[in-house]
Amino acid sequence: MHEWMVDNGFTPHLVVDARREGVQVPKEHVRDGKIVLNVSHSATRALKLGNDAVSFETRFGGVPRRLEIPVDAVVGIYARETGQGMIFSDDDSPPGPAVPPPGPGGPKPGAGAPPNGVARKAPKLKVIK
Repeated sequence: MHEWMVDNGFTPHLVVDARREGVQVPKEHVRDGKIVLNVSHSATRALKLGNDAVSFETRFGGVPRRLEIPVDAVVGIYARETGQGMIFSDDDSPPGPAVPPPGPGGPKPGAGAPPNGVARKAPKLKVIK
């Protein structure tokens, strides 16, 4: 999905369940147990999309961070521009919204908010086959 989005000029975002074991993300950007992360090549450095984990370096408020996300903590992936993507179902996942609602305390620029700070509607996800 990530490769398809990048190849088509879209900005891929991961929705991550930050409560899962092994997730290393900035806790101050977690909302309702979830975090939305911009995983485009322009927002990340040393991006590795593996079978067991996703890892990369990025900046939050100008502060460099190294993120590690076990694959089982990825709740979904979507393209910012279209909202199209995929939600992953897991019977063991804790209840809660798949995508944190936008708002004044929403994701920061490195975490998927628009760079100009203008609020936008929550993405609408649909399965692409």
